[in-house]
Amino acid sequence: MRIRKLFKLPLIIIFFVTILITGFVFSNFRTSAVEVTGIKFIGEATLPTGTNFKNTELGGLSGITYDGKNQLYYAISDDRSQKSPARFYTFNIDLNLDSFQSNSIKPIAVTTLKDRSGKTFPAGTIDPEGIALTNNSSIYVSSEGDALAGINPFIKEFSLNSGQEISSLTIPDKYLPSQDKKQGIRNNLAFESLAIAPDNKHLFTATENALIQDGEEAKPNQGSLSRILQYNLITKQVEKEFLYSTEKVKPFFKLNGKFSSGLTDLIALDNQGHFLSIERTFTGFGFVNSLFKVSLENADDIQNIESLKKVDLNTIKPVKKKLLLNLGTLEVALDNTEGLTMGATLPNGQPSLILVSDNNFNNLQRTQFLAFQLKIESRLERLLRLIRDRVS
Repeated sequence: MRIRKLFKLPLIIIFFVTILITGFVFSNFRTSAVEVTGIKFIGEATLPTGTNFKNTELGGLSGITYDGKNQLYYAISDDRSQKSPARFYTFNIDLNLDSFQSNSIKPIAVTTLKDRSGKTFPAGTIDPEGIALTNNSSIYVSSEGDALAGINPFIKEFSLNSGQEISSLTIPDKYLPSQDKKQGIRNNLAFESLAIAPDNKHLFTATENALIQDGEEAKPNQGSLSRILQYNLITKQVEKEFLYSTEKVKPFFKLNGKFSSGLTDLIALDNQGHFLSIERTFTGFGFVNSLFKVSLENADDIQNIESLKKVDLNTIKPVKKKLLLNLGTLEVALDNTEGLTMGATLPNGQPSLILVSDNNFNNLQRTQFLAFQLKIESRLERLLRLIRDRVS
């Protein structure tokens, strides 16, 4: 009997130590956090410039969002109500693991955006760029406005069915273009991106490049200091802002001096501040497009900083970025990629990712859809990784 008691004590200790370790790990283990561990290219589908759909020219697709309930995709056109009234398109996209072709893309509806009074937006008063779906049969749309004409950017909610404006988010003063051109967004470099967290509590947007008072716009071999804005969708107010530095890009050739680079879209992977972002650069001779994994963890809130030029940037923790894919490694000719969304779940259970390009209604370009399969870390894999990281 005494020998058995001697062996029971260590077993009890081991049991309780195991419970404590497991509890510690799980207390730091966010089961809803999403970690992308891989990406696989499925294919390309294109629509030619000049494609007509229901008496509108289908083009300028600058943002895209997925409706998992109805298995539909909504894409915003950045037509400034010049070719047709501002609008978004509804698509069926047929996805499988082996092929993705032009006949996989089928537009099925076009919806005109209307203001509070039920009128369409006059030409030049809107520059729709981002789109994000809520769980309440509505979408949010971001407009860059027109800094040169003194037209403010906006983020508005619209009915998914009627296109009627429902509500509007407050834009902080520091983003509004001033008359003396010393503050606010730069023209055509404002709110390109839009994303809503899965729990529908927060909306995120970002400036494509730095505000005038924050720093310079992107140039060859020089990035820019963008800001990510986090909105509370209950209060309709900005809660936090974060520093996001765009990548430095070296042009292929200096043929015409044209160069444009910046952050064009975000997609929220979870409710813990993990995203995918797309940065697009026109080098004057082709496009450089890159996907990044982004995390807001431990990033400083810069909401109360009116001008980044007036602070020491070394004291600010920016968002974390990690390259997921340089699209230049794909065997396709890239276009002006501006939108991305998580798409339908593939037959193997992994999620898809859809990217779309803005053809600028230019006959030398086309509307390009790129489809990918993402590999998401399972909860067990995440747990084992966290345990491994704790031990090492």
